[in-house]
Amino acid sequence: MIRLSVLDQSPIRTGGTPAQAIAETVQLAQACERWGYHRYWVAEHHSSESLAGAAPEILVGRLAAATNTMRIGTGGVMLSHYAPLKVAEVFRMLETLFPGRIDLGIGRAPGSDYVTSRALAHGPGKLGIEEFPNQIADVLAYLRDVIPDGHPFAGVSAQPRGATAPEPWLLGSSDQSALYAAYFGCAFSFAHFITDRMGPEIMAAYRQQFRPSIWLPQPLGSIGVAAICAETETEAKRLAQSRDLSRIRMEQGILKPVPSVEEAEAYDYSREERLRIAMNRQRQVIGDPAQCKEQILALAQKYDIEEFVILTITYDFAARLKSYELLAKEFGLSPLA
Repeated sequence: MIRLSVLDQSPIRTGGTPAQAIAETVQLAQACERWGYHRYWVAEHHSSESLAGAAPEILVGRLAAATNTMRIGTGGVMLSHYAPLKVAEVFRMLETLFPGRIDLGIGRAPGSDYVTSRALAHGPGKLGIEEFPNQIADVLAYLRDVIPDGHPFAGVSAQPRGATAPEPWLLGSSDQSALYAAYFGCAFSFAHFITDRMGPEIMAAYRQQFRPSIWLPQPLGSIGVAAICAETETEAKRLAQSRDLSRIRMEQGILKPVPSVEEAEAYDYSREERLRIAMNRQRQVIGDPAQCKEQILALAQKYDIEEFVILTITYDFAARLKSYELLAKEFGLSPLA
């Protein structure tokens, strides 16, 4: 059975404000719960004019309070910026407030440029990326209150303790993230929307290397997919032009708000930019409901997975809402009682 979930980057559109983007995130989460989406993840990006979600750990609490049954989590917390104990404390608090509904998605990328990453560093002793596996191990141990004897912080606990724990996921677009997930016995979500290079092979390697743990007895995977669904293929492709231009700019280090379709249509693309758009579109799901379902089912078979975390960015918020609604109807989703 195919399960649909949501990844929301809280996009800021041209002429809009970050506050509007966050308000739309709340509204979209409530709508997606009504339509039957399984989980709702919010992303972490810093110092961006195009994406407003700088503090997903706070947004998770707001969304969990605004919904009732859908799982809420991060896609993800960029762990390299933070002390594992603090991350565990934040998510233990969220789990205490909303037991059985919280996901802790952990990412390795900085979610920012180099200067912003430096500004986020926790003091002059910032850990290098080579310490990332140890950070994962510490977060997982704090979440279950199982810091081993001999650890430098043995005896330290992440409060509030409780009978349940957030569900940990490792997120990534490389084999390294997949192998970390397999080693620690966590669920793994592959960022197909970033790159599809070796995606099915990476997911297969995760399964092959998976070690059962207190978190999972067997591997659990999903993929994040960029999708735009509309009543017609023509309309879906028209709407996708906003993301085409936004993606091109992002690849050039230009983090402007999401452009309108009209701005994208008027943009003078170079030959190289048009080639990039064609390449980017190859891994996106774009079309009418039947076409989108067909493309998603093809990916399900290719990756051998059942859950898709759908990222939809359009200039018009109503079109974004409609895209998620059409997909939910086409897949026959139904909300939890």
